[in-house]
Amino acid sequence: MKRPVVVLTGGGTAGHVSVNEALIPVFIEKGYEIHYIGSHDGIEKELIKDGHREVTYHAIQSGKLRRYFSMKNFSDPFKVGAGTIQAYSILRKVKPEIIFSKGGFVSVPVVLAAKLAKIPVVVHESDVTPGLANKLALPFSKHIFTVFEQTLDYVPTGKATCTGAVIRPEIFQGDRKEGLRIAGLTGEKPVFIVMGGSQGSAVLNNAVRKELDTALEKFEIIHLCGKGNIDESLEHRKGYTQFEYVTEGLPHLLAASDYAVSRAGSNAIFELLSVLKPMLLIPLSAAQSRGDQLLNASLFKSLGIAKVAQEEELDEVSLASLFTTLRDDKDNLVSNMRKVSHTKSPETMADLILSYKN
Repeated sequence: MKRPVVVLTGGGTAGHVSVNEALIPVFIEKGYEIHYIGSHDGIEKELIKDGHREVTYHAIQSGKLRRYFSMKNFSDPFKVGAGTIQAYSILRKVKPEIIFSKGGFVSVPVVLAAKLAKIPVVVHESDVTPGLANKLALPFSKHIFTVFEQTLDYVPTGKATCTGAVIRPEIFQGDRKEGLRIAGLTGEKPVFIVMGGSQGSAVLNNAVRKELDTALEKFEIIHLCGKGNIDESLEHRKGYTQFEYVTEGLPHLLAASDYAVSRAGSNAIFELLSVLKPMLLIPLSAAQSRGDQLLNASLFKSLGIAKVAQEEELDEVSLASLFTTLRDDKDNLVSNMRKVSHTKSPETMADLILSYKN
């Protein structure tokens, strides 16, 4: 007897993939066959096709959704159209019971194709305000799940539920000794993990390396600097270790860390919240984004669960001094974090998704 099928989609950044990764083993345990529709060259292909052999990966065309002028804005709609046709063909072939969309530009043709194929779609929005891809998907979706209560003000009434963040169980299974071994650190000084997101952050990378001598006098540093951003001249620097990007070892590196400095993508900061890591958030500026990270960071700051510094401040304020400020406020931050943690297990989230398959 053929197993029932669930299709997952989402990509562009690791944040648009991590929730899907958490759900994959749950759907498999429930007896579902998993198909993933992503792009030909996005990070989702690397994370899903290479990291989850039990999942069938399908690559489609997908144009990028831009809020600025570009000549590609005239050609990319044709890519979305082509991707919609490709996605429709895939959906007719695999016949899923339901589609779960995490957002990102590759999800748009999938959602459009689902409407044509009359397959229910459930959307998940991680940020305070919906991203452009999810905004386009909302009219075609059966239900929307949100991480923040505030997001309910921006989505259709009656078809949205705030569920909180979906956290991968392995995040709670990190071992400090193993993390220190992977990082080659002693743990004799407070350990900071600096995370610039899956693409890396030139702003954070430059700020860390510019003040490395000062920072290493008091702290040890694990630096996730993004693909192609390793500084070979610092490879054997005592107390400092750098990785392009980490997936399987991240729980151990988090367990080894006492504090975190991070961009303010929703999935990353909720994972830090779930393991009670005092965090300094440095959100992407409005000039580089739609402002979603600024809103995420502002909300975490208002709840007293994070310190926040703007990119522009890093030219004037020492990052090492911000490290010290975070360390000095550790007890207060952790106390507040214990009060507000609001998450869903992948098992519960999978059940909620499947409740909309009919």
